[in-house]
Amino acid sequence: MIAQVLDLAATWTAWAGEPIPIDDRVYTPHKAIRRVTDHLIDHLAEIEARVAGVPTIPDHWHASASTTAADLAPFTPEDLDEARSRLARLAQIFELRLTKLTTAELDHRDGEAWSVRQIAFHLESSLYYATAVGRLP
Repeated sequence: MIAQVLDLAATWTAWAGEPIPIDDRVYTPHKAIRRVTDHLIDHLAEIEARVAGVPTIPDHWHASASTTAADLAPFTPEDLDEARSRLARLAQIFELRLTKLTTAELDHRDGEAWSVRQIAFHLESSLYYATAVGRLP
């Protein structure tokens, strides 16, 4: 998923500055990167809390319902470099965490909560934010 996001993001320095309406929201390159990153952080925090045996802290993201002034900024080559670095490191953290869990730990569910394995597969849905912006000319 992260490789696909970054593949699309490589074209976003050509963004003309107009938010892109999709469904009932609007997206920009910065917003797409913010949402992918926030989604990864949110579920990483959930996984780490579960592994540590402590309650998770509910997130208070405004998610994709809000578009901030920062989301409207031009997406520069430097922003792309930052996104590559940030997302590559998050991918490594997930890989390191998930490969250290046993099958039982990956599949354990607390009540109605998703298992860690289900969370990992769910994260692929973050690609939605990048495809909302799409591949720019």
